[in-house]
Amino acid sequence: MPGMAKTRRILSWNVNGLRAVHKKGFVDWLAAERPDALCMQEVRADLDQLPPDLREPAGYRAYFTAGERKGYSGVALYSKETPESVSHGIGIGEFDREGRFVVADYGEFLLYNIYFPNGSASAERLDYKLAFYDVFLDHAVELKATGRKVIVCGDFNTAHKQIDLARPEANENNSGFLPQERDWMDRFIASGFVDAFRMFHEEPGHYTYWDFKTRARQRNVGWRIDYFFVSDNLRDRLEDAFILADVPGSDHCPTGITIEI
Repeated sequence: MPGMAKTRRILSWNVNGLRAVHKKGFVDWLAAERPDALCMQEVRADLDQLPPDLREPAGYRAYFTAGERKGYSGVALYSKETPESVSHGIGIGEFDREGRFVVADYGEFLLYNIYFPNGSASAERLDYKLAFYDVFLDHAVELKATGRKVIVCGDFNTAHKQIDLARPEANENNSGFLPQERDWMDRFIASGFVDAFRMFHEEPGHYTYWDFKTRARQRNVGWRIDYFFVSDNLRDRLEDAFILADVPGSDHCPTGITIEI
């Protein structure tokens, strides 16, 4: 029936190279999981570089956004349901050209798949990251003012609270846990968005990223920097939020929500 609520299972995963994770059983994993939508970040490939089973996975519509710089950034959405429309930015060239947005309008809700910048490479990249944050917050506030239901997911490249990383004291001066980055997360939540995972899990030890070089995953010395946020008008529709920490293939793991819309 038109307008009937439907439960959707939506996943998000920084794959650290879609071609790389493809070699590690990604297609079989997708076939087994069968989410209603999968949002991916750090795809790092143009369409012509991908095999058919990644360009058009069975049972899904695929939407890709590539950046101007080859082999860098990039996001993608696999969706069982065909969105009413899909856009690939927020209309600001400085932030759209790096290939960090796929925005799907499903009518009843908007799904934002975003790969937020990493600020650790230089002071200039930290400034870029903070400017990106502020522009997106303004965009999100304007959206909420229209009454739209909004889901925002992706790699935010910031751990919000001390509980969200294994070694907070050692990282207080590192991008990803700087006061100004964490303050932005506070402001984003104060603007009317809910950290879905923390609605269901208040305990420590849950992370979504582990450094490859130090074999941090085996020791669970990680960071929770991949999130699902929902606008507060969707809060009561959340049924579950979770982290699939046992899924290998990337230095990040998938996260997800189950939501009735």
